[in-house]
Amino acid sequence: MLPGQYIARHPRQRGFSLIELLIVVAIILVIAAIAVPSFLRARIAANQASAVSSLRAITGAAVMYATTYGNGYPPTLTTVGGSGPATCNSAALLDPLLSTAPYRRTGYQFDYEPQGLPNATPAPGCLAGGYNAYLVTAAPVFVGVTGQSSYCTNEPGALYFNSDGLPAATPAACLAGSPLQ
Repeated sequence: MLPGQYIARHPRQRGFSLIELLIVVAIILVIAAIAVPSFLRARIAANQASAVSSLRAITGAAVMYATTYGNGYPPTLTTVGGSGPATCNSAALLDPLLSTAPYRRTGYQFDYEPQGLPNATPAPGCLAGGYNAYLVTAAPVFVGVTGQSSYCTNEPGALYFNSDGLPAATPAACLAGSPLQ
């Protein structure tokens, strides 16, 4: 070895120390604590937007059923669904996820209730008479997890919401909610 030269010594590395691993885990936990609530809020907002869109689709299908078949509004949500050739009893106007029991989609439970008495004489080819009014509700399956607000609409087509997540039991309770802008 010449004067002025030195031998570089490399310490033997065996991996990460326990402290280093704990710091990395703590950083990951902090990032997760920040990201998870934001993700949940975004998912709830998306579910609520989907519920409103589904209510609009149900309203459109009910109006189309009434004008196409001259039987009034449909007697059930299943009536506006179906597949194959469209008839008064299986109109094929609505997505099967909405028109087939248990009537759930994107964390919301949908319910269609005809209002009043059915038409005394069903239109030709219809098994049941239609109605002059209806009420459709959408309520979160788990309030605060799949959605926060419940929504409803009836034959004029205006949408209303209730921020407590409980579905409207009657058309009057629906109209008592806040109108959706």
